[in-house]
Amino acid sequence: MNELIRINEADSVAVALRELTQGERINVAGAGFELDINENITMGHKVALRDIHKGEAIIKYGYPIGEATEDIKKGYHVHTSNTHTLLTGAHDYEYHPTNPKLETHESEIFKGYVRFNGKVGVRNELWIIPTVGCVNDIALSLEHEAKNFIGGSVEGVRAFTHPYGCSQMDEDQENTRKILADLATHPNAGGVLMLGLGCENSGIDTIKPYMKDFDSERVKFLISQDVSNEHEEGMKIIRELIDKMKGDSRVDCPVSKLIIGLKCGGSDGLSGITANPTIGYFSDLLIAQGGATILTEVPEMFGAETILMNRCKDEATYEKTVHLINDFKAYYASMGLPCYENPSPGNKAGGITTLEDKALGCTQKSGSAPVSDVLKYAEKVVTQGLNLLSAPGNDLVASTALASAGAQIVLFSTGRGTPFGCPVPTVKISSNSDIASRKANWIDFNAGTLVQGGTLPEKARELFEFVKCVASGQKTRNEINNFQGMAIFKTGATL
Repeated sequence: MNELIRINEADSVAVALRELTQGERINVAGAGFELDINENITMGHKVALRDIHKGEAIIKYGYPIGEATEDIKKGYHVHTSNTHTLLTGAHDYEYHPTNPKLETHESEIFKGYVRFNGKVGVRNELWIIPTVGCVNDIALSLEHEAKNFIGGSVEGVRAFTHPYGCSQMDEDQENTRKILADLATHPNAGGVLMLGLGCENSGIDTIKPYMKDFDSERVKFLISQDVSNEHEEGMKIIRELIDKMKGDSRVDCPVSKLIIGLKCGGSDGLSGITANPTIGYFSDLLIAQGGATILTEVPEMFGAETILMNRCKDEATYEKTVHLINDFKAYYASMGLPCYENPSPGNKAGGITTLEDKALGCTQKSGSAPVSDVLKYAEKVVTQGLNLLSAPGNDLVASTALASAGAQIVLFSTGRGTPFGCPVPTVKISSNSDIASRKANWIDFNAGTLVQGGTLPEKARELFEFVKCVASGQKTRNEINNFQGMAIFKTGATL
């Protein structure tokens, strides 16, 4: 078993793969020499491989992750007490294409639900979508009663409550309308009841034009103020939808029909070594078979953005990526807030020191494929390959955005653990075996075993097979726990 790993030959630090004790002499994997440990080092944290001078860039993943604020001796801890970020505001970038290419492979098969427009769902659920927070309790009451219909091809009933749809302005109101329309036309929903109040800004008649291509036999609408008993009328519609869903069945579908969201949260020092590279290799496997993946949480690309920019398929895509990054920085600046209020306390406890450190680990989820498209918030995927999506780092907001963009499944890596689920199956992938063991009721897949042995291609292939099982109906932990929710990105004032 490896105990200390240098990720890139240019690195001036290595990462502890177990708790290291002062006085130990440890072989450094990837370096070919031994290192004397001069103070206790927590698993996931960094240790200096050589003397690092004050003002010198600290290198990890082959890139700078910050600057030493004092002299750091070989064998000592490298973390927040002696390191700070090198990041600043908006940048002028230059395009230096690396022209990555992936071999294509014949598409494998999973069993899914083919919808009227050719899209494929991995679930056949009834979704109740309120247009405004005022009818949330009605939606929950309908969900409670409709759960009695679950069985056979009716795989679930979900009410996706939220506080918006009224008292919003400009971009916020647009975001709400787009997200609700996207969810109402999601292929994981075999039936949808859109539930309105009747006097809200984002009412049913307003949202309908955003839905464009939808199956009128599977998406129904109810305005609560227009009926004498909204619960009774809602259950009547739900029974009609359930009757249609009962005739649905899973059929063989190519994995090229899959769109998979890529997200991380509660990351630790092992996330960029185990879980995120496993997801990245998975992404390459899926794209090679004609599928699509989506990388989001833009603020956590800061510090690694040029890697993604130089992988863009062409200059137009590169320019969209530059705007993706700088527009998000401008969003923070417009509010007088720092761009780099990151990483979180949990990240730091797990060994992540700066936003560059976090970003370089985060972008491992993107694999090596070219960037094929860049999406605005609430836009849907239209391009095969790796897509970048504008959304913040917040776990539920970003994961909801991935589902809204068309992801049927979200892969969510974590080193600290989290129970939540978004509107679609949310596969929790642990970066270390400890959290996989302690929180087995949260974690679906353990990538932490990579530090004990095995290869990245083997682990990614194992994940690929697991995702095919989930796509074919195997429930994730969040589904078993009945933890599924949504959150919409709010940027402005509330009336």
